[in-house]
Amino acid sequence: MTVQDEAPTGDSAQALEVWIDQDLCTGDGICAQYAPEVFELDIDGLAYVKSGDDELLQSVGATTPVPLPLLQDVVDSAKECPGDCIHVRRVSDSVEVYGPGAE
Repeated sequence: MTVQDEAPTGDSAQALEVWIDQDLCTGDGICAQYAPEVFELDIDGLAYVKSGDDELLQSVGATTPVPLPLLQDVVDSAKECPGDCIHVRRVSDSVEVYGPGAE
């Protein structure tokens, strides 16, 4: 499973993307345990999202699509993150649906 297998768009499902606020990351690695296909700890001890070709995305605010088969793992990562730094939002309108800013 790679990140390229993203959620389909349309009426049946909303495309989602995830990003990490490294300023709040505590480096616990819970996200990488839940969804290693999406998250990885870097040498600096902080978590980052990965691209579809498994590249670590280290730029500030970098996002990656949430693969539908991994949605629950990504949501669990956001819920369990001690730093409250994982944000999952809809691509269509950038509304956060999971994470500290979710309504």
